[in-house]
Amino acid sequence: MRKTQLKKYAKLLAKVGLNVKKGQTVFIGADLDQPEFVAMVVEECYKVGASEVYVEWSYQPVEKINAMNRTQESLSELKPWVKAKWEFKAKNYSCRLFIESEDPDGMNGVDQQKMSAARRALFPQIKPYRLALENKHQWCIAAVPGKAWAKKVFPNLPEKKAVEEMWKVILKTSHADGKNPIQAWKEHNANLDARCSYLNGLGLQYLEYKSGNGTDLKVELNDGSVFCGGKEKTLKGRIFNPNIPTEEVFTTPKAGAAEGIVYSTKPLSYMGELIENFSLRFENGKVTEVKAEKGEALLKEMVSMDEGAGKLGECALIPYESPINQSGVLFYNTLFDENASCHLALGHGFNECLKGYENYTDEECKKRGVNDSMIHVDFMIGSRDMDIVGVTKTGERVQIFKNGTWAF
Repeated sequence: MRKTQLKKYAKLLAKVGLNVKKGQTVFIGADLDQPEFVAMVVEECYKVGASEVYVEWSYQPVEKINAMNRTQESLSELKPWVKAKWEFKAKNYSCRLFIESEDPDGMNGVDQQKMSAARRALFPQIKPYRLALENKHQWCIAAVPGKAWAKKVFPNLPEKKAVEEMWKVILKTSHADGKNPIQAWKEHNANLDARCSYLNGLGLQYLEYKSGNGTDLKVELNDGSVFCGGKEKTLKGRIFNPNIPTEEVFTTPKAGAAEGIVYSTKPLSYMGELIENFSLRFENGKVTEVKAEKGEALLKEMVSMDEGAGKLGECALIPYESPINQSGVLFYNTLFDENASCHLALGHGFNECLKGYENYTDEECKKRGVNDSMIHVDFMIGSRDMDIVGVTKTGERVQIFKNGTWAF
């Protein structure tokens, strides 16, 4: 891939993804797959005014070795140096960039029950720092092609060619393959804003999903629900784009208020393993039945992580003809596959999807219907024949999606 285009992508992440401001500290989390590109991002962050840029490197094969050899007790302990890093980040309200490149199958063979138990133990230790950061800093998730990931997506290509093809589809679906990616994102955000404005003017109380594969689900929205999409704002008003790419308009439904069944339309990569061809049945807002052709035990483990793990935290609307779906590529990565078509998420909901959320504490947001959980896992449900009807507080039925795409 040409360095000139990669530099444009790096600039996009610094200026549009994070929107780094003068004097801010930036934390970048990345694997060892594309160090030259990470260096480009570091340079671009400094160009726009960052005072410090820290890169926290990881390497999935080492993570797997640790996961297989350390005890559950060891994995469950928040080490002093890790705690110190969380404290530093919380106090500095930094920018955080996550660059994904992991192998979707990279954690196969790990004892997932042990890992889940460790995550449950760590969550309450980390939660105070997460709350201190929530809506107070800019953050962004983007991707680069790891070799194993590229070979998973393009198994018939030699490794070098697979990586090159991955660069092409990542940049294209991220609106970063043209002459001016920053201008492209300005226009893209404006389009998503218009969708949100229309939906927020309807006063919706329910969303009803139906598809020929058997999906028949009714989801209740919170009183004062707000649809969001594209760029977001911190409490201080600083704009950033949390996901590159993104095609979604989303909201947080009312916790514990969903009825029916929903079928997945793409595999779910979770904890380094794949869950495929699955369905979830909801009763009184909580998952009561799980079926999957592959990864059923892992899916059951996921929905039982805590009290909120089996409840919905997000409803996201994406047209079936989205750029990611049109690419014809199955990414085996939630950042991309969730933006191919409509998805739902189990677990943690978003306070910012409540009107006036800045006036409420986190606990008050939860009492108003935002789901609370240690997980937030997106899974894809969109299909070519999906219909979504919105029901307003006055009982009016409004066609939101028809045959897999926007009806307005």
